[in-house]
Amino acid sequence: MRPILFQLGPIPVHAYGTFLVFGFLIGLWRATKVCEKRGIPSSQVVDACVLMLISGIIGCRLLYLLLAVPHAGWGIFAEAGKIWQGGLSFHGGLVTSIACLAVYVRAKRLDFLKFADLLAPSAAIGYAFARIGCFLNGCCYGVHTDLPWGVRFTDASGALTDPRHPAQLYAFVISLVIFALLTRIERLKRPRGFVFFSYLVLYSVYRFGIEFIRKGATAEVWFWGLTQAQVASIAAVVVFGVILMILARKPLQKAA
Repeated sequence: MRPILFQLGPIPVHAYGTFLVFGFLIGLWRATKVCEKRGIPSSQVVDACVLMLISGIIGCRLLYLLLAVPHAGWGIFAEAGKIWQGGLSFHGGLVTSIACLAVYVRAKRLDFLKFADLLAPSAAIGYAFARIGCFLNGCCYGVHTDLPWGVRFTDASGALTDPRHPAQLYAFVISLVIFALLTRIERLKRPRGFVFFSYLVLYSVYRFGIEFIRKGATAEVWFWGLTQAQVASIAAVVVFGVILMILARKPLQKAA
């Protein structure tokens, strides 16, 4: 693994943070490229994305720390600022970034669902590149595998693991597929919110499945033989799937 890409003098450039920022910039570029066609000024897209990035990182880190308290105690919050080491829970960031977007569009008197539809594909492709950062950082890997592409990671004690599923790279590929699906869904002229809720359902389905590979390695069983992320994913599929079915019954839009 290569958690530190290189040094700028005494300053280490961490792989996780670098790819997190790179993913954000790719997603932002994509959003600003198409926003004018949706009647949304690029300046508002940039403002919203920056706010969502900040709130999302805070939410990711906060949920991760809260989930770690039963094992590590409240003292783990002393490590709150060390996000370059990993330790982000995407569900927490998803909630806080969506809440931040809702506050922003309300303050600007904009259409939340129209904005969310625009940003959903960007979230998918940004997430994909963030998982490359996870791979280089050596976190979020899977269970043992005898497949030829198994990777040996460094565990918490500093020792090399046996060959493991590179779950991060699976996530990268699947997220690119989700991005491609969302861009196709955009062309269907479905009611506002359809692309956004499609992303939430697709992400939740992916996350539920990938957790089977991570369970027992970098994801702990919570209850009923499921991880915390799987329980959250089931709830999300049920709630957002119902919303998606309701939207699917509405007439197609005549214009984007």
